Amino acid sequence: MNSVLMTNNFSTYHVFFRNLANPLKIRIISALKEKESSVNDLAYELNVEQSKISHALALLKKCNIVKYKKKGKERIYSLNKKTIIPLLKLIDEHSKSFCNCKSCKGCEK
Repeated sequence: MNSVLMTNNFSTYHVFFRNLANPLKIRIISALKEKESSVNDLAYELNVEQSKISHALALLKKCNIVKYKKKGKERIYSLNKKTIIPLLKLIDEHSKSFCNCKSCKGCEK
């Protein structure tokens, strides 16, 4: 693989995983795993300012981690089920099988 392609992939990976490394974005993703929600519903459920939820959702949408549909004047957000749900399942499986360090938060081994 040539270095230009590797550099391009690195940049893509960096942006994508940076989105997943943010605690608020993970909380939003976890909430959306349970049910589709509006910005206001997420703000209430997560006890976070609506503007912070909106900003986080905009960044998640840029990477197609979330999508939305309009319902009246509201946008109802959901996870990209085609790619993100399988990715989260893969991360869960990896964590259960290979996370054996004491420093891993939530590590049960």
